[in-house]
Amino acid sequence: MLALAACSGSTSRGGYGQYGRSLQPIAQPGQVVAAEIAFAQRAREKGQWTAFREYAANDAIMFVPQVVNAQQWLKGRADPAQTVRWQPHEIWSSCDGSLSVSYGAWQRPDGSTGWFTTAWARQDDGSYRWTMDQGDEAAQPIAAPDIIATHVASCEGRDPQAMQPPAHSGAPFGVSRDGTLRWDVLVADDCARTINIRMKAGEEWGDPVFTRNIAAPGGADCAA
Repeated sequence: MLALAACSGSTSRGGYGQYGRSLQPIAQPGQVVAAEIAFAQRAREKGQWTAFREYAANDAIMFVPQVVNAQQWLKGRADPAQTVRWQPHEIWSSCDGSLSVSYGAWQRPDGSTGWFTTAWARQDDGSYRWTMDQGDEAAQPIAAPDIIATHVASCEGRDPQAMQPPAHSGAPFGVSRDGTLRWDVLVADDCARTINIRMKAGEEWGDPVFTRNIAAPGGADCAA
């Protein structure tokens, strides 16, 4: 069983929905791990696409391989007879916990394996919904770590006025409410893409803490 190494984050400024001044939002990466585990369990119990629909935000995106609105793509889609299985391996969180990105491994029933990254946004009621999901196959199975690593961005670079992304874009990105964590996916015309995750290092964005290149799928239709 995977263990969890959670690290605490400092409080941030108020003005985030229900949290207000009396309860300032903080990073709680353990809750994101719990959301990932519950999401995977729901897929096993109720069906893969059923779980994806239930846990997705209204403006969530996924890559099939072109970027699509997840709720529209998933609407009415039948669940496969056997679901893909997945496990979180690492979590990056903003200082205020409003945005987190998970990385982990997946396994299909046919024996193929791969990796994924999923962005999670904390809702006003404190729950988490995924807003971006993507990944790729791996040549070899990805070994599970003994501990799920968690990382919290520095609170020194908080910027509540950080530019927020459009709901749907050909070059999608996400930024936490406090401006300390962001992800972006650069998509080429042939659907090759690069994902980057960045955390604030003081007042500046540091080098990506995670970056992966996904090759163009042969013969795929990349029209949006």
